[in-house]
Amino acid sequence: MIKIFHLTFILLSISSFVGRVYLAEKRPEMLEQKWIKIGPHVINSLLLLTGFTLVFQGSWFSAEYGWIIAKLIALVAYVGLGIVAIKSQGELRWKAFAGALACFVYIAVVAATKNAFIFF
Repeated sequence: MIKIFHLTFILLSISSFVGRVYLAEKRPEMLEQKWIKIGPHVINSLLLLTGFTLVFQGSWFSAEYGWIIAKLIALVAYVGLGIVAIKSQGELRWKAFAGALACFVYIAVVAATKNAFIFF
């Protein structure tokens, strides 16, 4: 059941990110609305909570589960690039957006394959 919640929060998280980048480009004044500011933080907090719950349930703290560390590092990159994508303008916005989406895809592939080295 936790996995279903986790997958749901993943979809909500990426949808809210893409939506906020769109709003930043087309209607930046809407980003000032309280629910648009708070909503993604609630979604992402629940996403992390369900992710950590899955880690604890799976007892994935040993060294053989290095793929989880890779996902966390990619998550930090995703968040950083996402902040740049929402707060910047022009070409930088789109480069950061593409980088954030690449991090998201990497996280998804690592989660599915349990292999941090997806290119080898």
